[in-house]
Amino acid sequence: MASSYSHLNGTDQPKGSITVPPGRAIGGQPIGILVMDAWYPMMPGNVANASTYDFPVMYKVLKGIPAGRVMSGDPELTEIIVAGGKELIEQGARAIVGACGSFANYQQVAAAELDVPVFLSVMLQAPWILQALRPDQKLGIIAASAAALTPHTYKQCGITEPDRLVIAEVINLPEFQVLAQAKGEFDSAKLESETVGLVGDFAARHDDLGALLLQCSDLPPYAWAIQKVAGLPVFDMNNLINWVYQAVVRKPYHGVL
Repeated sequence: MASSYSHLNGTDQPKGSITVPPGRAIGGQPIGILVMDAWYPMMPGNVANASTYDFPVMYKVLKGIPAGRVMSGDPELTEIIVAGGKELIEQGARAIVGACGSFANYQQVAAAELDVPVFLSVMLQAPWILQALRPDQKLGIIAASAAALTPHTYKQCGITEPDRLVIAEVINLPEFQVLAQAKGEFDSAKLESETVGLVGDFAARHDDLGALLLQCSDLPPYAWAIQKVAGLPVFDMNNLINWVYQAVVRKPYHGVL
C-alpha cells in the first residue's frame, strides 16, 4: 500500500504493507510551504505561522533569500526555489505553496519542474475573483509594494485584465517599515491600526471595488479588521492554502439522509 495519498478514517489500521519513497523521514504534512529567510514575529494568520491552519503544514526556509530579491524576480533564485520544493516533496508534500505574494515571479517554472501541484502566490486567485465580480467592478490589491506587481507577475498568474486591479501599498506605513527591517520585532497592534486606516481610505476612494485581495502574507492576521472597515469579501493566501488542502486530502462525508 503506497502512502502518498492515503487517509486513515477511524481507528482501523490499513491492511497490507505500507511503503514510502526512500529518504522520507516524516509524515502527515501534505502542504509544503516555501518561506523566505525573514526575522520578525510571524503572527497567527501569517502563512509562516503553522498555528494558522487546522491541519499540519511543512516549511522550507530558503536561507539567505531576502524579500527584495524575490520581489524583483531575481532569476538566480529559481534553482533555490525549485530545490526547496523538491525537498518538501521528498518529505511527503502533496502540493507546494509560497509564503510571499512575490513568489508569483517563479510560478510557471516551479509548476513545470515540480511533480505536485504548485500554488506559489496569492495572485493566482485574482483571475478567479475577477470572473466572480460584475464587469464594472474592480479588485483591490493590498500589496506590500506596488512595484512588486509587474506585467511579468500578471503573466505568471494568468491575469489578463490588469486594468481591473486597483492597488494600495503598505510599504510606507511606519510600522510596516519596522517589520521590513527584519530586526526581530514589530508592534502588531500598531500595524493593524495603520493598515485598517489605509484600507478604509482606499475603499472610500474606490466605490467600484467588488473585493479585496491581500497580496502580502504579513497581512492576513488583520483580515478580519480589514473586512470590518471595508465591508467587502477579503481573500488572502490562507483561503488558497485551505482550498488546496481540501483537494489533496479528501475525507469521507458523514451526515444524515
